[in-house]
Amino acid sequence: MKRFLLIFITLLLLAPQAHAEPIVTDSTSNSTVNSTGTTTTTVKSPPPSAISPSINASNTDLCTVGVSGAVQTQILGISGGATVRDMNCERLKLSKTIYDMGMKVAAVSIMCQDNRVFKAMEMAGTPCPYFGAIGQDAKEGWDTTPELKPENIAEETKKNDTLKGAGIGAGLLGILLLLL
Repeated sequence: MKRFLLIFITLLLLAPQAHAEPIVTDSTSNSTVNSTGTTTTTVKSPPPSAISPSINASNTDLCTVGVSGAVQTQILGISGGATVRDMNCERLKLSKTIYDMGMKVAAVSIMCQDNRVFKAMEMAGTPCPYFGAIGQDAKEGWDTTPELKPENIAEETKKNDTLKGAGIGAGLLGILLLLL
């Protein structure tokens, strides 16, 4: 076994002295690339949006309602908004305030400006106050001057509002058609 060990140690000592020849590889390459072409880039994007303004009526003490709208064409966008007064809300607030001051007849008179309240008071047999008169004197006053009743005034106002709305709508449609 000593012999085998001696041979093994000798081989280990001689192994680093073994010398291998390096491998050398030479490579040469020439290439030429020619290319011609045309490119076209088309960008399609939607038109910008006309966004309606947000009209906040979060204050509950205001008698207004927010209204807004927008129209967008391929070229032009228009948006707008406004607030609209709620006349019935104002009437209720005024009447309550006057009533809280102790002026009950004046509070009822404010409410009687609404045609529905005016008719309800007549149907109940307690006509709305007429220039300070109440009861039968007020009924006679309203009968002699029917043109002052809220129903006649309301009809005239409704006609005027309809004409205004139609005029505004026709004007906006004309502007939109003109822009196209």
